[in-house]
Amino acid sequence: MSDLLTQAEYQAIAQSLDFPRTAFIDGKYRAGRGARFATINPATGKDLVEISGCNADDVDFAVGKAREAFEQGHWSKLHPSDRKDVLIRLCKLITRNRRELAVMESLDSGKPILDCETIDVPETIHCIKWHAEAADKIYDQTSPTGDDAISMIVREPIGVVGAVLPWNFPLMMLAWKIGPALAAGCSVIVKPAEQTSLTALRIAELAHEAGVPRGVLQVLPGDGPSVGEPLGRHMDVDMVSFTGSTETGRRFLHYAADSNLKKIVLECGGKNPAVVFDDAENLDHVAEHVVNAAFWNAGQNCSAASRLIVHKSVKAALIERIEARLRDWKTGDPLDPATHIGALIDAEHCAKVRSFLETGDKGEGPYVSPVLYHVSKDDPKAIEEIFGPVLCVIEAASNDEAIEIANQTNYGLAASVFTANTRQAIRAARDIRAGTVTVNCYGEGDIATPFGGYKQSGFGGRDNGIHAHDQFTELKTIWVDLSDPASGDNIG
Repeated sequence: MSDLLTQAEYQAIAQSLDFPRTAFIDGKYRAGRGARFATINPATGKDLVEISGCNADDVDFAVGKAREAFEQGHWSKLHPSDRKDVLIRLCKLITRNRRELAVMESLDSGKPILDCETIDVPETIHCIKWHAEAADKIYDQTSPTGDDAISMIVREPIGVVGAVLPWNFPLMMLAWKIGPALAAGCSVIVKPAEQTSLTALRIAELAHEAGVPRGVLQVLPGDGPSVGEPLGRHMDVDMVSFTGSTETGRRFLHYAADSNLKKIVLECGGKNPAVVFDDAENLDHVAEHVVNAAFWNAGQNCSAASRLIVHKSVKAALIERIEARLRDWKTGDPLDPATHIGALIDAEHCAKVRSFLETGDKGEGPYVSPVLYHVSKDDPKAIEEIFGPVLCVIEAASNDEAIEIANQTNYGLAASVFTANTRQAIRAARDIRAGTVTVNCYGEGDIATPFGGYKQSGFGGRDNGIHAHDQFTELKTIWVDLSDPASGDNIG
């Protein structure tokens, strides 16, 4: 990734963008039959473009095209190496258009251009490329048998997949789903969040240019009742992969139960702890990670460490360092490369976040600056997922109590532990009920490590790594009888 531009240069790119305006169905942009809706720049409140939304008729048409493409086998039965080559071409096209995509993402979501340029777009490319390269390197298996049989255990693409995306990481979550799903040979229908449809539509266009056949990757913008629910209830959709709120995730389980029992994979909310023990070393390092964990993407992150559970003996020193580091985090115009915290996604979400804030911390317009609240473990701020730049600090009298508090949540997506004792670190990582536990750092692992949650944070599978491929496939056993038919030993 080349060096960052100036704010004026980013603004010039923004003025030159040609935004998608319709759905991408069956290999081309096509007007939806649903209501038109405006996609709004969260930072300014002004319309970026009006989009032709989709409805249940569009979903039915797109599913038909996806099924047709899958059964024809131009993608599903293509040699994995050939699918890899197409997806690598897509990565090259994304790289060629990376500045356009970064600015479009920033305008559409309110994310800082700093993050779009240095994290979101590069990670999108890396994710799709990783799964592309894995496509022809995943071996199937044989199981132990006697001499008179051979058994093959093979993966087959699951079929037509509905991918329902959140608004907080539009490009990255798109890549997390289409990377493994397309590499596996599935046909994918993407329902982007209605707040952030633009980059998904542009990626679909680039994918078609790269050689992804018609009907294999389609994008249907629209709201949940118009597009999400029809996808979830459709009898010819084999799977839905959803990232978003736990409340909406529950609905997809109901949709599956009421229709064809399609496979459902959910990655939902989190109220993630950062646990700091009394022996934590280098509190400056700890503060850096805690600030990033709590306030990156304005806290609009399902794996944000929004609960800091800190031993009383190091609390004061750590808070001093956190507050000092936060002074370097600028809140403001997302197209300013010096901005760390951009605009919250929309007025409705701003109101929700502000409902948790004290009067002096409300902020103005679409912006909320980082705040720390010292709370008890039972305070609503420490229990509910705020999804904003709010860090709840909870004091623990002992390391054991810190772990106990960490597990006092309905969620279990991610956690961090800071300690100088290796045995204590491993024991804490084992004891915390979360899908990812990092030690002496904040993060989600990398593209090779599975990501997903325990309890109400996840259901049905994992993103990233080989495990992501597995969730988009069916496992089949093929049993071949090799016995001599003349011997009569092959009966049964």
